[in-house]
Amino acid sequence: MIKVLSKNVSDKIAAGEVIERPISIVKELVENSIDSGATNIAIEIKNGGKTFIRVTDNGCGIPGDEVETAFLRHATSKIEAASDLETINSLGFRGEALASIAAVTRTTLITKTIDSKTGRRITIYGGETIENKAIGCPDGTTIIVTDLFYNTPARRDFLKADSAESSMIIDFASEISLAYPDIKFQLINNGNILFATSGDGDMKNAIMTVYKQREYEDLVSLDNELEGYHVKGCISRPSLSRTTRRDQIFFVNGRVVNSKTIEKGVTEGYKERLFEGRYPVVFLYITTDPAFVDVNIHPNKREVRFHDDKGVINAVSKSIVNALGTNSAVIEVKDYFVNKDKKEERKKDKEERQVDIKQILSNKRKDEIHDTSAGIVERIKETTEPANVKPEIRIENAGLKPFDFNELKITGCIFDTYITAVDKDDFYMIDQHAAHERIFYEKLVSEYIAEEKTRQPILTPILIDVPLSIKEDQYSWLDSLREMGYSIEEFGPNSFIIKEIPAFMDISEAEDFVKIYVENVREGDNLSNTIVINKLITKSCKSAVKAHDHLSEMEMQALIDELKLCRNPFSCPHGRPTFVKFSMYDIERLFKRV
Repeated sequence: MIKVLSKNVSDKIAAGEVIERPISIVKELVENSIDSGATNIAIEIKNGGKTFIRVTDNGCGIPGDEVETAFLRHATSKIEAASDLETINSLGFRGEALASIAAVTRTTLITKTIDSKTGRRITIYGGETIENKAIGCPDGTTIIVTDLFYNTPARRDFLKADSAESSMIIDFASEISLAYPDIKFQLINNGNILFATSGDGDMKNAIMTVYKQREYEDLVSLDNELEGYHVKGCISRPSLSRTTRRDQIFFVNGRVVNSKTIEKGVTEGYKERLFEGRYPVVFLYITTDPAFVDVNIHPNKREVRFHDDKGVINAVSKSIVNALGTNSAVIEVKDYFVNKDKKEERKKDKEERQVDIKQILSNKRKDEIHDTSAGIVERIKETTEPANVKPEIRIENAGLKPFDFNELKITGCIFDTYITAVDKDDFYMIDQHAAHERIFYEKLVSEYIAEEKTRQPILTPILIDVPLSIKEDQYSWLDSLREMGYSIEEFGPNSFIIKEIPAFMDISEAEDFVKIYVENVREGDNLSNTIVINKLITKSCKSAVKAHDHLSEMEMQALIDELKLCRNPFSCPHGRPTFVKFSMYDIERLFKRV
């Protein structure tokens, strides 16, 4: 038989679509505060928001005779007719938030309008009103939410650890405070104030207050209007980039959004300015006619659809190109290639290298490195084609058979990329980049799995700034870095200081690796998973010596000496061969002598 569900059951079902976890509650309440015209908003959470959430604002408040109505499903002051959905200017509009929150929590609302002598307090447990009475309170609204999912315990099992839940809330609070730099935001987590913005309307000030990244001081401002889209914000110069898009935050009409369309515009704007696999830091604010964008796609309202994707892409890309063409965006070559500590030495030698490998290659490892990856050797095979046909290059699986590097004699280098060498029978070409990738990879893996770490103290400690959300979840990544050989500890609200680094790294490599590591932590990877660790380490191989980097004869010999200590010297971590071998017969065939 078909039955109509009771209000208690239907409310819980509907709440499941709106309230997935604590971040859902914070988002809905903060957006309501913004819509109320508040200029001061305080967010406080405990235990990742599972046990306590409080959002206080100085907005317009709710009239005392409407507080119960506010908790009815689909009760809203934002829209009246279906046609209003085409011109939405507010963040909230569905009228589901308060009803959904109250259905699965213990909720108390305290509110007062500016023209009222007294305020009102209403308490609702699981959708049932427990109290509704007059109270003295300041103008604005305070909502206190406790005991999330207390009446639906099965859903509590799907919540993450407190630190993970609070990280999501910190991320949201950080982003929304940037979207509204003219509003004072304060975020409190377990009694600690994480940040408090000034509300002075300065976008860059808000960014620096929230993220506290010193490198953000050099962000380039942009402000451009094109084809009905006003694009403004702060973007990084090409010298500052990340390995993920995590530091790309977009706002559309004051709403934090995810948008492949805007991402494409950013990619177009930075085209031919960044290496493949690198992404700029971007804070973009797009304002347009509400009729040009549809925000009523997904319950979380982060997904938007533009009516003219090409117009958005064009507006974003041109705005970025214009900003990067200004004097403030001009960078020097040294930002890419010159290690500042070796600046004078590099200038004298006229060498532009991204990594100083002298120190790395001088520290030779004598212990066996354990790695199970298989290797390949690519060589020219004998063919039976006619004399006028070029020999075919094939790949032969050489396994891990012993190879005597001691017999190799270096004869030179071609194109500053391929080291040439011979032994009594054959001629070899060694890819210096692939070889150094393999060396770096195996040493880092070895240090990570070794019980005793070989560390080297550094004269000038390295300071690393991390986002507050990463700081909150530090125990998931700090131990991993320490296991690799770093001596790292807290040094301020969102900073860490490194006093010792792995013995096989130089300072620039050690700093770059930590930054890459932390960026990937923000993607939510399980750092205890060996496969993920290997992926991060492989990414760090970008620090290896590059093609066209000039090496001295001593450096080339040191590179070969290090390669011979590798468990698998035949291929880089990506599978490309580190060297190829030509027999005399192979070479004679090339010259048609046989």
